[in-house]
Formats: sequence, C-alpha cells, structure tokens
Amino acid sequence: MAKADAAAKPPEELTEAEAAAELARLAKEIAAADTRYYQEDAPTISDSAYDALRLRNRVIEQRFPALKRSDSPSERVGAAPTGRFAEVRHAVPMLSLENAFGEADVRDFLNQMYRFLGRSKDDPIALTAEPKIDGLSMSLRYEAGRLVLGATRGDGVAGEDVTANVRTIGDIPHRLAGKAPAVVEVRGEIYLGKADFAALNKRQAELGEQLYVNPRNTAAGSLRQKNAEVTASRPLRFFAYGWGETSAMPADTQMGMVKAFADWGFPTNPLMRRCADVDAALAVYREIERERAGLDYDIDGVVYKVDSLALQARLGFRTRSPRWAIAHKFPAEKATTVLTAIDVQVGRTGALTPVARLKPVTVGGVVVTNATLHNEDEIARKDIRI
Repeated sequence: MAKADAAAKPPEELTEAEAAAELARLAKEIAAADTRYYQEDAPTISDSAYDALRLRNRVIEQRFPALKRSDSPSERVGAAPTGRFAEVRHAVPMLSLENAFGEADVRDFLNQMYRFLGRSKDDPIALTAEPKIDGLSMSLRYEAGRLVLGATRGDGVAGEDVTANVRTIGDIPHRLAGKAPAVVEVRGEIYLGKADFAALNKRQAELGEQLYVNPRNTAAGSLRQKNAEVTASRPLRFFAYGWGETSAMPADTQMGMVKAFADWGFPTNPLMRRCADVDAALAVYREIERERAGLDYDIDGVVYKVDSLALQARLGFRTRSPRWAIAHKFPAEKATTVLTAIDVQVGRTGALTPVARLKPVTVGGVVVTNATLHNEDEIARKDIRI
C-alpha cells in the first residue's frame, strides 16, 4: 500500500507495517515543522495542522507501543539551538505541555491525576487557568536581584543566550523590586501586541519593505537578532507565568508565585484565575474564548495548572511535559478565500492529487496559498468551484 494511503487511514485501521511507516513519516514531518517554527521562525503549516500531526503520532504510539521510535516527537521538546548564539544549558528543563482539544480531554486529564494521587473525585483539585500566549518562551535568571541571563527554550535542555537582547525589552526588569530569592529563574512568554504588529507592518509598507507574516514569528525573529539595537526597535512585551531554578520559594501555590512575580516588577496576565474545580476552569476557558478577539495579543488556548505546589511535586513530570498542567486549545481557525485554479499532481506511485491554488489567506499564523482536494465529501459540502 502507498504511504499516501496509509496517511489517510484512521489510526485504528492501520496494520502494524502501515503504523511503522506512518510513525517514520510523522517523525520526519514534525521534526521539519519544529525546525521551521522554532529555529527559522517561518512555519509552513498552521497550528491546528501541527497539533493534528502530534495527536496522530501519539494515538498510533498508544496503539502500537512496540513501534515507538527513538526519535519520537512525543519525547522531544522544541528544537535544538540554532548555533547563532552561545548555547545555555537550563538548570531546570523547560518542558512543553500536553494538549486538550475538548472538555472531555480536560476531564480525562483530571481523572488521570486523581488516579495517580489515589484521591477521591469528591475532593476537588483547585486549578489555575490563564491564556496561552502565542509567543516565544523565555527564561530569565536573576542573581542577587540582578538580571544575569536570558535564554530561549531551545530543545528544553539547552537554549540560546539572548541576554543582550532581552535587556532591551521594557517589560523585563534589570533589577527585581522587593525581596526576591538570591537565585531565581522567572519564565514566561515574549510576544508582540496586535496593534504594535500592525504599526510595524505599516512602517514596512511605507519603506517599501516586505511585510511580516504574524506577530509570533516577528517577535521570535526580533529577539534572535545579532544586533541588540534591532531588537530594541521592536516593541516586544513579556508575561511571567513560571519559574526554573529558585533558591527559595516565595509561595506554596501557583497563584502565589505569579503574585510574587508581579511584586518583583513583572507583567502578569490579568485574565489568570484560580478555579475551585474543573467546572470552574472550563467556565474560565469559555470566558477567555469570548474575549479572545478583543485582546491585543494572540492566544491559542487556555492553560490549566494544579494550584498547589505540593500536589505539583507529587505529580511530577513525564518525558516532555508536567503531569500537573495541560493546554486546552481553541478550535482551529477558519478563513474564507478565493479558489483561483486547480492543478493535478502525479505522485511517485502514479496517484493523482488535485491541488487548489488559493488567493493567499492567513490561517493559524501561516499564509495559505495551496490546499489538497482529496476529500470529495468536503468539496461537495463546501460547494468548491472555480
């Protein structure tokens, strides 16, 4: 059977041989997407398409655990440092988050925690809920209250030293206010606001320069400039939400830690809430989803974390993510555009694939110009025609 046919099959219908081929294809495709997103700041697939690849990989691995590859995407975080900056090893790894795509996934996440802790569901676990910022993860190390290092996440184990550049960002204090631990790594997200992005593109247009595609890639590219003056010219922002190595803990809850960040001079997200149980957390998700369009920064979901740090410590970590946190993603973005032409491509096996040529449209942070037309039912449902 052709690989293209296996790629179209639901995981539950794959044979063992097809599953092995699919895992090889997915490992290669996801690695390439990670390179384009994390290293080159130029993704070629939408966030929802990327999430679908990772989900398919995970489901196939769960069905065929013996086929799990040594280079499995489920064991990997981000992408290795690019080599443009000095490499920095994180004292505490910067991990990723597992995704939930619906309320059932979120409740399953809670049920897994109850089972792991041996805890009754009648004893609710308090959570925090906060917007998932679409930006660039950053770790800021302070010693004796002074900023000494700014590092990107990289592959979670090692990132890039961008200290000179983060010093140009107004939201990031050079010296912490109040009483802070002797050593503390504050982690969060660097991003570019929508209004600032629009103003930046207006200036690009006036200069006759190429326009930037989206705020996330522009923020990441701005931070990775060898000349810090270029970074300083871009209005980058920062939200603090986590920590790495810390010589002393200023609080015993997630909310308490974020309050400490605010006391030290960091911006924190005003939409973050403490939720008594999962139902309250899901209500916050719906509230934030309603407010999403009016926010001046891009978000792609809501992150839930166990509020108690004692419970976080008991739950611990998987290879690439904590057991005590999950990202509840928003539904895939939709956009309307014009079909300008249809080409037919011939694959290596002789299979014919119709490809739609589209008027460029931005979806999920990617400019889409082509789409395959292999799904006849979808073509009929959407009445696609030239």
